[in-house]
Amino acid sequence: MSNDEIFAAAYREHYWAVSRYVARRLQGRADEVEEVVAEVFTVAWRRRGDLPAAPLPWLYGVARNCLANAVRGYGRRRRLVDRLGNDEAAHGRHVESGPDAEAPGAWVHEALDRLSPADREVLRLAAWEELGPEEIAVALGCGRRAATMRLHRARRRLRTEIDHLRPPAPATPRRSA
Repeated sequence: MSNDEIFAAAYREHYWAVSRYVARRLQGRADEVEEVVAEVFTVAWRRRGDLPAAPLPWLYGVARNCLANAVRGYGRRRRLVDRLGNDEAAHGRHVESGPDAEAPGAWVHEALDRLSPADREVLRLAAWEELGPEEIAVALGCGRRAATMRLHRARRRLRTEIDHLRPPAPATPRRSA
């Protein structure tokens, strides 16, 4: 197969997986998802000769870099809007917290938010994208051992944060014999 055919097959097979990957990371900014996904596949087209046999982890790595660029751009736009004094609340776009903000388990999301971006990313690659250590290594651009260690440490840190945030279990009454 030619590089063009390999790219076309990767696009058809992995477009929705990449879209979901980007959408989960751009929560609340759905308008940017298509733009980032288009950038991912633009990069993949330009580098179609570099596409590996299993392109999805590689595409996640490209998406990760495109997301970083998009987030930086969003921050620059936000700072500009703030300097101009044109905030979202003035235009009736105030965001309320969702109905599940106090739901049981909401502390798990809070614990995840307390982790470093690197820890969050490796955990999301494992849980959301269902990648194994070798695929995580490709997505992160590191070796398999490093990916395995990063995942292990991130899980340990998440467990610690969850333990700090989780409501204490109700005490069970003791029965006397």
